[in-house]
Amino acid sequence: MSSADHGLLAPGRADSAVEAATGDTAYVRALLDAEAALTRAQAAVGLAPAAAAEAVTAAARDTGRYDARDLAVRARAGGNPVIPLVTALTSAVAGQDAGAAAYVHRGATSQDILDTATMLVCSRALAAVLADLDATAATLARLAAGHRGTPMAGRTLTQHAVPVTFGLKAAGWRGLVLDARDRLAAVRDALPAQLGGAAGTLAAFHAFAEADAEQGTADGSAGAACPGPGGDDLGLRLLAAYAAETGLAEPVLPWHTLRTPVADLAGALAHTAGALGKAAADVLALSRTETGELAEGRGGGSSAMPHKSNPVRATLIAAAARQVPALAGVLYGSLAAEDERPAGAWHAEWQPLRDALRLVGGAARDAAELTAGLRVRPERMRANLAATGGLVVAERLAAVLGAHLGRDTAERLLTDVARRAAEDGTALAEALGRTLRAHHPATAAAFPAARLRELTAPAAYTGSAGALVDRALRRPAAHRAAPTPQENA
Repeated sequence: MSSADHGLLAPGRADSAVEAATGDTAYVRALLDAEAALTRAQAAVGLAPAAAAEAVTAAARDTGRYDARDLAVRARAGGNPVIPLVTALTSAVAGQDAGAAAYVHRGATSQDILDTATMLVCSRALAAVLADLDATAATLARLAAGHRGTPMAGRTLTQHAVPVTFGLKAAGWRGLVLDARDRLAAVRDALPAQLGGAAGTLAAFHAFAEADAEQGTADGSAGAACPGPGGDDLGLRLLAAYAAETGLAEPVLPWHTLRTPVADLAGALAHTAGALGKAAADVLALSRTETGELAEGRGGGSSAMPHKSNPVRATLIAAAARQVPALAGVLYGSLAAEDERPAGAWHAEWQPLRDALRLVGGAARDAAELTAGLRVRPERMRANLAATGGLVVAERLAAVLGAHLGRDTAERLLTDVARRAAEDGTALAEALGRTLRAHHPATAAAFPAARLRELTAPAAYTGSAGALVDRALRRPAAHRAAPTPQENA
């Protein structure tokens, strides 16, 4: 039986662009890209012949010759998949150019290649996430503008509080999505290549330069490039060349045990999951049968209850929002990595990071679909807003009556009237009018029935909601997209 993971228990990420971008085949592709880029970078600074760079790049193009399952099994011997991959790549290069085989993985450590490959995978995966977040933000902008003045009940601690507008709620969702997009975009732009050699000093590359120089002296040929005067350090030039070849950022230092890039990514992924989870939580609450203010455009069915149309996309987003913070915790924990290269801390990152990427990628895909098909029901919003008979605007009445009766008296009166109105099922305007006429006749004269009905109309008490929506929508939606690192082709 095949052991392949097709996402049977992870429908949120199944068949998403990020699932494909983070699969084993994609990781093998990224590992090969990292190896080929290393040889090209060494050729760029004179540490390898151009022909060797061409041979390694050519051998790395054919992902099909490297079996991910075989590499995984063989990785148990050395603890990571780079070791067997280097063996396979070296053999493939040797089959075409025996001399070029010596330049495969030259001077690097396994962590250099796996960290670089991971950053390539992350960058490529995040391109799809950012596209979905942009689509979601655009849809939410349209919803916010279209429902700028659509009144609905604001709810605090699960109860009706004061009126809000659906436009304001949608603008809030959009703000969170843009926050998440900006964080992910900034992290993606900063994803660095990794190159440090055995202990982060790049010493092996200096050693190879020295060896090449000795060889050149011995046979009368020109030696390889050596460190130049002043700040022209070979290792630094190689690091810059490697970053350029991969399309990743150039790090200030090798970061084998300085895991800020992974920690920053963990935080941005957790924030994104939570930001999308907030919108999903609202959709789940507002699409309850008894509330019915929102509905997914194409809900999911039930195996037992044919009448149901379940909010499955919101459900899957909510599930991701509950998982990613725990995965981020593992990634933050790996910051405490000992020595110059750690045992266990680095290894603990691999699966949680991929899972977090997949969960966020699936959630972003689902959010784009959810918002695009979201059905807004203003008539249900109005009906629910009127359900308390005006109690939802008691705050407004307290302020207006306070000008006549004093704040404390007005609040005590309204508390009593609101309680009795709720118990009797009486409209607040009617109950308040009776009480004022009975106990405060002078004040009652200033509040005839028509005035009380006006003051208890929920749709007329949305404060600055419209202006807040307008201000929120002035936030730019566009961002500078970093180019996605390309595969060797």
